[in-house]
Amino acid sequence: MDLSAEIKGIKYKPLLCRDLEVFEFKDLERALSYCTSFILNIDKGNKVAISWWVSAKRTRSYPYARVYDTLGFAGKKITIIPIVKDEGKEGDRDFLQWDTVSLMSLLGVYVIVAYYNNAERSKRYVHKITKQRFDIDYVKEQVKNILSYQSDALHWNIEHIDKVGQIGQKALESYERISKKLKVKMHSRQSAEKRITKLLKGKDEFIKLSRTLAEKAQKREKLTVQPKENLAGTKEIITIQNYLGGYYYFTCDEVEIKGNNIFLIEGKHSKTNSLPSLEDIKDGLLKMILFTNLEDIKVDHKKYNSIAVLKLTVENHFDENRLSPSQKEILKLLRKKAKVNNFRILLS
Repeated sequence: MDLSAEIKGIKYKPLLCRDLEVFEFKDLERALSYCTSFILNIDKGNKVAISWWVSAKRTRSYPYARVYDTLGFAGKKITIIPIVKDEGKEGDRDFLQWDTVSLMSLLGVYVIVAYYNNAERSKRYVHKITKQRFDIDYVKEQVKNILSYQSDALHWNIEHIDKVGQIGQKALESYERISKKLKVKMHSRQSAEKRITKLLKGKDEFIKLSRTLAEKAQKREKLTVQPKENLAGTKEIITIQNYLGGYYYFTCDEVEIKGNNIFLIEGKHSKTNSLPSLEDIKDGLLKMILFTNLEDIKVDHKKYNSIAVLKLTVENHFDENRLSPSQKEILKLLRKKAKVNNFRILLS
């Protein structure tokens, strides 16, 4: 399918955000060690909600769930994402892509593109590192800059992304120091430098490079069924255009067309529990925020009415009577959220 849509703005009411712990600005490093999302009290009552990504890749460590937990905060929301995460030659290496920043802009979340400058050697693998930590002085500086920034998240993110090349260089230098200090071989610096060299040309080159990689990833993902999905149909690629003419490329787990309606389905599956985990559900809810705000949905140039669906499945069959009290409360809030934000829940 040639599936396209437009998005002019985001409206939602988050109801499943957890209560966030409050930390003082001087304790930011400790907060990043203990919490995936938290409130940071900066000075004179100025507060921001902060989440952080372990890796730039969206499929690792539930970054969407971390961001989701900050969406109920009334003030500025910030998420910290590493420009690159290299776990060493025996681990993974992921790079930040433009579409991740774009989605955060749509959600009104300020992005700090950061880099790791400290780590520990893995006890299991010779050439792998773990417990990576951000350059805390750099992060603190960016938080202060956001606090005094007068424009919205979209404009901050666009300006900030012009600096990804320099941030990428700092990341490579940090990994070289970590490699020498811990005597761990990292991934090829030469291949990373090629990418960083392109990023030094600025935002437009970053967007171009990300777009090419995102389209390739979409095609791969369309052919892949994840362990946490139990889907009846095939995945489809959806191209979304915002009011500034920017494009976003996402994969929809299932697409069904019935008459003039098109159902955009995000699936979450559990093999062992009677309900998918709260992190999985929140991950799916971020997609619901996106899908419920789409306009002008077209398939092969024909217009349809879109209906967003969060599909929660379990192994064998779903039985609401088998849910624990906490799971029943989650489902109750989820149904309320679906009604308020105009999406459907499918349980099976």
